[in-house]
Amino acid sequence: MPENTEKMKTGIAADHGGFVLKQIIKDYLISLGYEITDFGAYELDNLDDYPDFIIPLARAVASGEIEKGIAICGSGVGAAIVSNKIAGVRASLITDHFSAHQGVEDDAMNLICLGGRITGFAVAKELVKSFLEANYSGGEKYQRRLDKIAKLENNPDK
Repeated sequence: MPENTEKMKTGIAADHGGFVLKQIIKDYLISLGYEITDFGAYELDNLDDYPDFIIPLARAVASGEIEKGIAICGSGVGAAIVSNKIAGVRASLITDHFSAHQGVEDDAMNLICLGGRITGFAVAKELVKSFLEANYSGGEKYQRRLDKIAKLENNPDK
């Protein structure tokens, strides 16, 4: 377990498609010592909408209230789309171990998206753990790319 585990503020959110996986991941991370903020859903409701839970999580990540976020919907696609509408969020649907850590190391990914209907529980735990333990490398070429993304977010017409 990394030393910064207890200090890392981690957020998690899911709609009905990711509800079961969210509960499993949340319990798993608590058992590892992570501080978790749950943005919902708090009960299974097959009529809920992922933006209602993912947007508050993404805003918390963008503001720095939460260091890293975990967003789960049925496929993970909708969670990624809505998360990336919030300036300062760098989210991606992750389905493999390499991308889970490389996205953080090279691209400063701060929100991982998972598919509750497509990602097995054991694999999801491994992906999330890899994501949370990874650190941004800060390399010159990576920072140059992030600066271009930030410029786009701040002035989308140029």
